[in-house]
Amino acid sequence: MNRLRTQIAIIGAGPAGLLLSHLLHQQGIDSIVLERRSKQYVERRVRAGLLEHGTVELLRRASLADRLDREALRHEGLELRIDGSRHRLPFHELTGRSTYVYGQQELVKDLIKARHEAGADLRFEVDDVALDMAEGDGPSTVRCTLDGHLTDITCDFVAGCDGFHGAARRSLPAGAKPAYERRYPCAWLGILAAAPPVARELVYATHERGFALASMRSPQISRLYLQVDPGDAVQEWLDDRIWKELRARLAVDGEAELTEGPVLEKSLVTLRSYVAEPMRHGSLFLAGDAAHIVPPTAAKGLNLAVEDVQVLSEAFHAWYGSGDRAPMDDYSDRRLPSIWEAEEFSDWMADLLHRRPDDEAYATRLQQARLAAIVDSPAAARQFAERYVGMSRSFAGRGGNRSCQS
Repeated sequence: MNRLRTQIAIIGAGPAGLLLSHLLHQQGIDSIVLERRSKQYVERRVRAGLLEHGTVELLRRASLADRLDREALRHEGLELRIDGSRHRLPFHELTGRSTYVYGQQELVKDLIKARHEAGADLRFEVDDVALDMAEGDGPSTVRCTLDGHLTDITCDFVAGCDGFHGAARRSLPAGAKPAYERRYPCAWLGILAAAPPVARELVYATHERGFALASMRSPQISRLYLQVDPGDAVQEWLDDRIWKELRARLAVDGEAELTEGPVLEKSLVTLRSYVAEPMRHGSLFLAGDAAHIVPPTAAKGLNLAVEDVQVLSEAFHAWYGSGDRAPMDDYSDRRLPSIWEAEEFSDWMADLLHRRPDDEAYATRLQQARLAAIVDSPAAARQFAERYVGMSRSFAGRGGNRSCQS
């Protein structure tokens, strides 16, 4: 049995875990990062690609944005296509903020490079993590196999950044309060295609055949989504069928503005929401998808994870710097208002954009009225823009020790 000692054991080498390790290092706090997958896998895993202004500013302050500033696509608005008509929402003009398209896998590459250059202890392909959490203030133990040897890692705290299906959530105490969940009656079929983007900015399209989203990863690579039935299988969607649906749903005035190309990847994701309350259990802190999942409609997941670890790193810094444990005790109360604000907006956008399975005429007319308000009312457009770029969460997160328990 090998034995190691660290201050913070971080489970998961996605954006949340890697960024937390980096922020802690800048504060002189030691950590070990344990990841179930290989380094090659996490660097190629295609996930979210839209970064809010606040996320980019944090990465800049942390000296992590050199490549992002060179390669990210800056967006000052987005386009709504409503039953074949085009409407642009200029959210930089409305809010003074922009968003940035930069694939999660690219951010992960940047983070891994920065951690390796700093001599960080990153361990990949560790698939047997088990947590023995202290009930009081004593040290906890993470047990796993490292370099072929069973190893006990003694730590002060554990940060669970390993997603919904990870070891951190599985280690929650039996009496933990049940989470809040919602499942939606639709799914997204996503493709990565070697084709130029439909437009310079994101396109959200509503159509009688269902919702479509045109995004991008670079000037040569498009990321495209279709609303499909949650019971569908990826194999049912051949390339020709996908392009036909995209042409129909993204068309403007009956003309398809779409360049086709080889499909590099396909995936199907059922839409759902999830929030764990509280986000702390003794010495275990949850962050990112281990703590909350949002529908992808408003692209909030990665940005919420970055906010989590920013708050968590500040809490650990207060503890190790001055012995102040209040920020750790307040972690859930500080984060949950912003998380619920993002959940509500993402839920609202899901209802706004997706065609209902039952095709209820009344609900469809309500959707049309709400979309018209965004397009026609400067006040409604500004409120939408503030929420889309993440400004509203800076207000949701205020309130000190305010309780968010329902």
